Amino acid sequence: MAHPVDSAALAQHLAPMGRVLLGYSGGVDSALLAVVGSRVLGPDRFLAVLGVSPSLGRAQHQRAVALAAAFEVPLRELATEELADPLYAANPENRCYHCKRTLWRGLGGLAAAEGWDTIIDGTNADDLGEHRPGALAGAEHAVRTPLAELGWTKADVRSASRDLGIAGWDAPAAPCLASRIRPHLPVTIDRLGQVEAAEAALREAGVTGDLRVRHHDQLARIEVLPDMFSLVDRAMPQLTARLQALGFDRVERDARGYRRGSLTVLAG
Repeated sequence: MAHPVDSAALAQHLAPMGRVLLGYSGGVDSALLAVVGSRVLGPDRFLAVLGVSPSLGRAQHQRAVALAAAFEVPLRELATEELADPLYAANPENRCYHCKRTLWRGLGGLAAAEGWDTIIDGTNADDLGEHRPGALAGAEHAVRTPLAELGWTKADVRSASRDLGIAGWDAPAAPCLASRIRPHLPVTIDRLGQVEAAEAALREAGVTGDLRVRHHDQLARIEVLPDMFSLVDRAMPQLTARLQALGFDRVERDARGYRRGSLTVLAG
C-alpha cells in the first residue's frame, strides 16, 4: 500500500528548478510531472516534450497528446529518429541506453537553444532497483528525476495522480514497442508494427490489464495476467489467425504469464 503523498510536496520540489523541460511519454509517471509541473511553473517555465518515433505506439501517442490538452500542459513533439542509429537498431541488451541518449541529446539541444535550465524525467523510486540501461544516458545528460528524489514509488505516483483526477492513473505500464522485440533481433518499422497490431488484437479480444506480445522473429509469445489465461485460450484460434496474418508463423501463450522484463531475463 502506498504511504500518503501530497502533490504539494512535488510542486515544492519542482519550484526551484528554473525553466524545466520534461521528457514526456504520457505514462502515469511523466503525466503526474506534466500536470504538477505546468501548474506550479506556468507555461513560460515548463514544457513537456514528447519523443515521437515508430517505437511509440499510435494509441499511446494519442493518449499523451489528449492528456496534455486536458490539463493545458504546454507540449511539443520531437522526432527522435533512433532507428537511424545502428547501435539502437541492432537491439543489444542496452538498446534503451541508445534510445534515451538520442532523446536527451534532442532535449539538451532545445535547452541550450532556448534557455531551459533543467531537464527532468519520470523515473520513480521503484525504477532504481531495476535493470534500466536508459538511466545511464539520463545521468550523462544531467537529467533530474524528481519522483525518485522524493522517494516516491509507483504506488505513490498512482495515488497522487488519482487525487488529481489524471486519467489512466491505474493504467498498465506501456514501455516502447521495441521492448517487446527479442534482444539481437534487429528493430525495424515492420517488427514494431507487428507488435502494435498484435497487442491491439489482444485488447480487441477482451484482454485487460498488463499484456505483452514478445517478438521472437517467427514466434509471437503472448504474456497476460493469470486471470486472462482462459480468455486467451478460448480465443487462441482467432488470435493465431490474426497474428499469422501479421507475419508470425507460430503463436504461443507463455505459461508463466506476464512478467516485466522477461526478454531481459532471457538475454541474461
